[in-house]
Amino acid sequence: MKIQIRQENPQDYKAVETVAREAFWNLYFPGCHEHYVIHKMRDHEDFNKDLSFVIEVDGEIVGGIFYTHSKIVADDGEEYRTVSFGPVFLAPDFQGKGLGRKLITHSIQAAKDQGHRAILTLGYPYHYEPYGFLGGKKYDISMPDGKFYKGLLALPLYEGALNDISGYVVFSDVLEADDKEVDEFDQSFPPKEKKVQESQREFEEVSAMLDE
Repeated sequence: MKIQIRQENPQDYKAVETVAREAFWNLYFPGCHEHYVIHKMRDHEDFNKDLSFVIEVDGEIVGGIFYTHSKIVADDGEEYRTVSFGPVFLAPDFQGKGLGRKLITHSIQAAKDQGHRAILTLGYPYHYEPYGFLGGKKYDISMPDGKFYKGLLALPLYEGALNDISGYVVFSDVLEADDKEVDEFDQSFPPKEKKVQESQREFEEVSAMLDE
């Protein structure tokens, strides 16, 4: 099995969106919007192309990780630039084989090499704690509503990067997707059935959990 992690090329776009759609379909809610978010992210001012990668197995794209610029707005109004990843995904047949770890580790090292302060993301803590991510509360970083959620995770990229910064995170608005636009974009892909499933309830519960 030959594995390669590299930056995305324009000729990869449709394949990447197709894999993302397969990976996220019905996972967090009926259908998904991640493939559309990736599609519009590439032309957005917050897109960080230098940190966005695809992973190939034997020449076939089976996953990817996409980064955008984000920031922490401190209590005194000062802003600190950070980066954030998501979507990150693998084709269903390639999950559980350690490829996600390779992809995430590769991108974290790239973010360090490029001198970024910290990575902030939203996700399941047990997915990202092995990489050194901790809840935002540990660093006194909240969501814009001032609350500390368990799903807000932070990874300083150098010693003291988040010391003495208290504030809230602002993620790129490119991560938000309009249902109508997603449905229109989805017409260019083979039909798939939207379903309600257990993973959606779990996601809803975890998303609302406060770090208390």
